[in-house]
Amino acid sequence: MAQVFGEFTEDFSERSEFLVLGFSPSSLPIQLRWKTNGLSADFLGDYVKNFFPGDTSAALSKQTEIRSAVSFIANELLENAMKYSNKSSGQPINLEIHLFSDRLIFLSKNSLYEDAIGNFQAFLQELTTSDISEMYVNQVEKSAANEESESSGLGYLTMMMDYEALLGWQFEQISSPISVTMVTTMVQLPL
Repeated sequence: MAQVFGEFTEDFSERSEFLVLGFSPSSLPIQLRWKTNGLSADFLGDYVKNFFPGDTSAALSKQTEIRSAVSFIANELLENAMKYSNKSSGQPINLEIHLFSDRLIFLSKNSLYEDAIGNFQAFLQELTTSDISEMYVNQVEKSAANEESESSGLGYLTMMMDYEALLGWQFEQISSPISVTMVTTMVQLPL
């Protein structure tokens, strides 16, 4: 049975346009793809902005705003997925973006190391129940005090504060060919 944190929906009945990127764990080690995250994220930003046509000043401004938001969110999701993916699981990393009339939905799916799940879920519980502004300040202070920390959570907080995004996570167990926990991160960006 799946475990959900935050704002996670599986209702895609009104789906229109979407794009899926998949990163196979067998062709090139995920760690070596770290440098390409920005390229992939910028590609998604360029792809999505084309659905907001126009050459007026307002339309061009909207295109730039959308491209920037998509690139930032996609890059954060890819970095997290590649950083925390269970390299021995053999599972790919997927990043999807779905375009709706009122929002964009990002879905990032990756495997997790079993020993990291508890801390991650505790962080998500705090993230989904705390005052975001206060938590952001606390995380910035923690990050500044411990520069070697790899998991500040500032990317998620920035999505929520700067882009008014809704975030959710779904954890599920799969058996293919070994038992692995997969996490799907959902970011809903209002348009």
